[in-house]
Amino acid sequence: MELYFLGTNAGVPSLQRNVTSVALRLLEERGTIWLFDCGEGTQHQILRSPLKLSKLEYIFVTHMHGDHIFGLPGLLSSRGAQGAATKVTVFGPVGIQSFLQTALTLSQSRVNYPLDIVEHDGGVLLEDGTFKVEAARLEHRVDSYGYRITEKDRPGSLDLDQLQALGLKPGPLYGRLKRGESVELREGEMLHPSQVLLAPKKGRIVTILGDTRPCENVVPLAQDADVLLHEATFMHELADTAAEYFHSTSTQAAEAALQANARQLLLTHFSSRYKDVEHLQPLLEEAKAVFPNTKLAEDFALFPVARRE
Repeated sequence: MELYFLGTNAGVPSLQRNVTSVALRLLEERGTIWLFDCGEGTQHQILRSPLKLSKLEYIFVTHMHGDHIFGLPGLLSSRGAQGAATKVTVFGPVGIQSFLQTALTLSQSRVNYPLDIVEHDGGVLLEDGTFKVEAARLEHRVDSYGYRITEKDRPGSLDLDQLQALGLKPGPLYGRLKRGESVELREGEMLHPSQVLLAPKKGRIVTILGDTRPCENVVPLAQDADVLLHEATFMHELADTAAEYFHSTSTQAAEAALQANARQLLLTHFSSRYKDVEHLQPLLEEAKAVFPNTKLAEDFALFPVARRE
């Protein structure tokens, strides 16, 4: 599980950073990528990345501002032109369906693969045997949502030493035990998975927030997250400006991570007034003073989501 950033600027692209988009790579978990927001130029960023549109499974839109959605029609139509055939589902606020259908229809764009567009107002959006995705409303000038992605716990590994001591060699019985099935060792003697499975592997939690100023849903969305991705449009000296435009400061992002007991905070969605990484360092220092395990997102930066020990 990895986060790969395709754009980290707020509002408009700059020479240093594109507008918002981040991919969650789940290549080992399910062989796909999930995209969160898709600002203008995102497909150009993907061309310069290791990501493949053919692996795209879900797109989650946080809100309907242009710097988060203007790249969607081009990306979806280009995916079809590249011959991708697998289904893509787009989740987003009310309005996303009208926007996409209008853009694709009027431009006569061909989407030759199944495309579902699901409008929501929060709640559980999807759940399967591997993941659960929930959304909750934030506080912005338009309806904006944060997403909480929870990986379900995995069964523990087989205790190979114990299996060998029982005289079991690698083979079909190992697979049955791993799947939770009991097996017969000798006539009348059963071996149960609980006897030879190590502790379950704890699932990871990733929280990705849309544009917001501090509000009551931030901490529940981020509670105990392994990674919290939070906007930090301004330094804290501009807290009044941030509040006026319904954004957050780097200090406010760090306070949210601390309150939520997150493991790591990634800052993104930076104002164009902070032109490059050097100008962003004061934001990082502000946040680290509150929450030490903070990093700056950069375009084309990759952050592995480590599993808790």
